[in-house]
Amino acid sequence: MEEDLNPIWKALADSTRRRILDLLRDGPRQTTEIVEQFPHLSRFGVMKHLDVLREAGLVRTRSEGRRRINSLNVAPIRQIFERWISKYEAYWTNTILRVKESAEADEAERRRPRAKKA
Repeated sequence: MEEDLNPIWKALADSTRRRILDLLRDGPRQTTEIVEQFPHLSRFGVMKHLDVLREAGLVRTRSEGRRRINSLNVAPIRQIFERWISKYEAYWTNTILRVKESAEADEAERRRPRAKKA
């Protein structure tokens, strides 16, 4: 199982690749559009990053004529979530719910009219 996730961790370790994923989070993009977002890198450099993301399964690419359309594949990220985070999800949901209930009770107590002392 650990080895299955290694390409994903490698891909996510680089800030440029994470920025590419951020671009794709908003929707599919042509390779040229992605390259334009990284003027400090050559087209070849961006393509190498896309290759790493494809090998990790984080990006899917399809051809439409001469255009290559890249899209985000969230399934590998979901695998990481399920392995490393999901077991804490119920704990934090319950904790946040208790904080909300406590805050609402405090607010109700502050709004309640106080009895005057005789």
